[in-house]
Amino acid sequence: MVVSQEIELSGHIIDSGIMTQVFDRVMDMGGNFEILVFDIGKEKTDPSYARLRIAAANREKLRFILSELHRFGARPLEVKDVHGVLAERDRVGPKGFYLTTNHPTEIKFNGEWIPVECIEMDCLVVMDKGAKRSFCTPLGKIRKGDLVIVGEQGVKVQYPERPREQSNFEFMHGTVSSERPSVTLIAKIAEEIIDVHAKGGKIVLVGGPAIIHTGAAKAVAEMVRKGYINILFAGNALATHDIEYNLFGTSLGMDISTGKPVMGGHKHHIYAINEIMRAGSIRQAVEKGVISGGIMYECVKNNVPFVLAGSIRDDGPLPDVITDAMAAQEAMRRQLDGCSMVLMVATLLHSVAVGNCLPSSVKTICVDINPAALTKLMDRGTMQAIGVVSDAGTFFPLLAKQIEMQKR
Repeated sequence: MVVSQEIELSGHIIDSGIMTQVFDRVMDMGGNFEILVFDIGKEKTDPSYARLRIAAANREKLRFILSELHRFGARPLEVKDVHGVLAERDRVGPKGFYLTTNHPTEIKFNGEWIPVECIEMDCLVVMDKGAKRSFCTPLGKIRKGDLVIVGEQGVKVQYPERPREQSNFEFMHGTVSSERPSVTLIAKIAEEIIDVHAKGGKIVLVGGPAIIHTGAAKAVAEMVRKGYINILFAGNALATHDIEYNLFGTSLGMDISTGKPVMGGHKHHIYAINEIMRAGSIRQAVEKGVISGGIMYECVKNNVPFVLAGSIRDDGPLPDVITDAMAAQEAMRRQLDGCSMVLMVATLLHSVAVGNCLPSSVKTICVDINPAALTKLMDRGTMQAIGVVSDAGTFFPLLAKQIEMQKR
């Protein structure tokens, strides 16, 4: 028996590609659609409106299709208030809880639409009825008695639309290509960074140790010093090799200036960690004159906060490294609040971790020598990312140069 339900969409649903994605998703899932109303905006800024009838072979299949379309901003004609269930114990959500996207989201309560605060993907929504507020909450932070939203009833998602203002990128449609002209693309990224900086926005760098190994440390340190990087996320390796480079001129025992291994250089990164241990912390090492330059030095000198997240393979690690993965994740969330742009360079796991915590409205650029790394980030939900296929040693010096050229 065929069953159906009417849904509606509104906004810039044509030029943002939302309608095409809705049609494709319905057909891919074995359903059918019928366009009942389609009012197209006449001017560039005018929204469009569509009402569709979605049909499927049975109610379960229809429910799955509607759930998928919900993520694109589709909603039933009559929207009821959300349904909440109390969590039975810590870190356990009620069955069928609503799982968030990273798009702006609202819930309907007592006939009013309330924004979900701190939105990110793959979280639950907890409601405070008294304050008429709702919060995006990771499963691990659910507490007994929290009022958790169950199902998609009364939940509205605002799928990202193509920006109406002039922009250097179409950030809502992440793409990857190794055939783009790198210099032209980096020039556009520099222009975007200058614009964000001029508006007082926060720019986050998520960096891997290849930044040091490929000789890009000086360019990154310059960007930190001049205020174009406002927050740094990294692991033990980037900080350790940055300090090793400052102390010994090497990275993993390789002389950065000549590209040749140094006798006894394999000890240098452990010696570098030891010197920071002796000083007490990276900040204390800077204050005591142990470190006189580099990325971590500039972060301390310019009050740029950094979060160093540890891993199972770390040496030492440095005293500043947060070895509790969940504590590191929370530290990153606090710093990401209100950020405008994120640069992810040569660190896949860190990039995916940060991408999972970002709203889709944050401008995101991912740089990696391996195109597969960029695709993996987007496949895991960070669809707003622009992918740049390049190594860090090429990318950062060109970026720093473009910023200086365009500032003149």
